[in-house]
Amino acid sequence: MNFPIISALILFPTIGSIFLFFSKDNSENKLTTKYVALFTSIVNFLLSIYLWFLFDPTVSNFQFVEDRKWLVGFINYKVGIDGISILFVVLTTFITPLCIISVNNTIKSRLRDFLIAILIMESFMIGVFCALDLFVFYLFFEAGLIPMFLIIGIWGGPKRVYSAFKFFLYTLLGSVLMLVAIISIYWITGTTDVVELYELGIDTKYQNLLWLAFFSSFAVKTPMWPVHTWLPDAHVEAPTAGSVLLAAILLKMAGYGFIRFSLGLFPIASDFFTPLIYFLSVIAIIFTSLIALMQEDMKKLIAYSSVAHMGFVTLGVFTINQQGIEGSIIQMISHGLVSAALFLCVGVVYDRMHSRLINSYGGIISIVPKYSVLFMIFTLAALGLPGTTGFIGEFLILMGAFKDNFLVAVIASLGVILGAAYMLWLYKRVVFGKLIDKELIKMNDLNKSEYLILTSLAIPTIIFGFYPDPLINTIEVSVNDLINMYNFNLYNKS
Repeated sequence: MNFPIISALILFPTIGSIFLFFSKDNSENKLTTKYVALFTSIVNFLLSIYLWFLFDPTVSNFQFVEDRKWLVGFINYKVGIDGISILFVVLTTFITPLCIISVNNTIKSRLRDFLIAILIMESFMIGVFCALDLFVFYLFFEAGLIPMFLIIGIWGGPKRVYSAFKFFLYTLLGSVLMLVAIISIYWITGTTDVVELYELGIDTKYQNLLWLAFFSSFAVKTPMWPVHTWLPDAHVEAPTAGSVLLAAILLKMAGYGFIRFSLGLFPIASDFFTPLIYFLSVIAIIFTSLIALMQEDMKKLIAYSSVAHMGFVTLGVFTINQQGIEGSIIQMISHGLVSAALFLCVGVVYDRMHSRLINSYGGIISIVPKYSVLFMIFTLAALGLPGTTGFIGEFLILMGAFKDNFLVAVIASLGVILGAAYMLWLYKRVVFGKLIDKELIKMNDLNKSEYLILTSLAIPTIIFGFYPDPLINTIEVSVNDLINMYNFNLYNKS
């Protein structure tokens, strides 16, 4: 195929944002602005589905590779996909149009600028999942900070400036060491081409330091305990669409980085540091679940639950077996759908009552039945009920963990119980009980756009929960190839 489909996926949202930039930003033009952004994002989603349709899951090599000289031959613009990255590309292009539809009630000023930030961010996020050169990966990885910084800092809540700078500084400082590591890899091997590095391998004596440098960036962005404290603040202050992008896509970039680079480039170091990852993952699962139980703010509760769910992801990745890694990928896809829906559910009631406090609600099931049913679906998916994607991911992760370390798996399993506790308690306090606040009677049920968004997220959550084969078949060969390469490098170079 001669058409550069991956570059088209990366560039098309930016082209749409340039078109918006030269349009007028006034009240009369708001509808047109939104339609242009929505059209751009939907076309990109359809293009990604076409890419998934063209993708051959029986081949472990990277497909649709584009390799061009860039920056005087020092850096190559090299992109491509395998079974692992294609799912994240589709998730990104699926979530973006839903975010654009959701801005109806949440963004009151500078709508054009907000939509430009979302579209540019989509380009950067797709670039992260397709990059096959370390410098290209780093550029996309860090560039995504800028639009999210603006989204929180301009359109966020009362403490938006503090939260935006905390988010920016945490994630930027974590990534400085990764840049140093990438430069060091070029100095050691003479290349930053990921495929070449897989074949060459990196000298054992450098691996531990390089692994820690990459870890410093991925741990903050995942986020792992104890560098997770920026996330609740960012979520609470971000507008709904910002929270959706942050939870659904941005956190997955680091999980993807662990799989693609930590395991792929530094197998000996990954084996050495696996006990550290297990320790931090288990603490994240248990500790942040307990904190979630204590929250009175719905957004903070869901934010802490995200830390716990990503703890399962890092646990699964470093089991370094088929079930664990496949489970972590499916868990990331599931969390992308479910966390996005939960933040949108919070946005729905906040737009009506202007409160995120759990005790502001209660007894609304008879007032907003459509909302209550969809909220229930995502609550059950978040706690890993069989028949939802959340169950598939957690089950495979725990199966992989039991095969690798029985004690770690048993402790992590407590997180499933705690997850059920805080999610069911949240749902009970918000939806069931007595209608104490009579103002809640005035609440309207889901409007057409809200119903469309939440239904669009519920359908894949349930379909892939009952029938995960399309996801597993897509990633199986690539994951198996990664594990074989990991084991080969581990035992031949140690």
